[in-house]
Amino acid sequence: MNTKEIISLLPYTEPFLFVDEIEEVSEQRIKGNYTFKEDAYFYKGHFKDHPVTPGVILTECMAQIGLVSLGIYLLKDKIALETMKVAFTSADVSFLKPVYPNEKVTVISEVKYFRFHKLKCHVKLYNQAHELVCQGELAGVFQVSL
Repeated sequence: MNTKEIISLLPYTEPFLFVDEIEEVSEQRIKGNYTFKEDAYFYKGHFKDHPVTPGVILTECMAQIGLVSLGIYLLKDKIALETMKVAFTSADVSFLKPVYPNEKVTVISEVKYFRFHKLKCHVKLYNQAHELVCQGELAGVFQVSL
């Protein structure tokens, strides 16, 4: 499975797709990126005259790349991916720096455990200056049809 196929199987579309590219993926790790577009709906009013990407959107970007994309890769030989559903079950994220409009971020995720279709990862998000913006643990459960 190539990285474009993984992105095509994500259960998201614009304006709620926060994955531009997956650079690498393996059984233990994934790395991908996304550029936050200046005209994104969530910048209007967050914050007045000084837009900043909301933490919940950064967490969603981390989850789409670091949890769901990785889960698709891990399940690629086991299920009919077109019928897969995912439930985000927990997030514990610490925020260190802001992300501004038109900024490219990189997400790196490493598997803590994957069993019984539950995936838990340690995920880090970096800005384009390669500074750590936020990090934490994310978990989700994949419902599959065999």
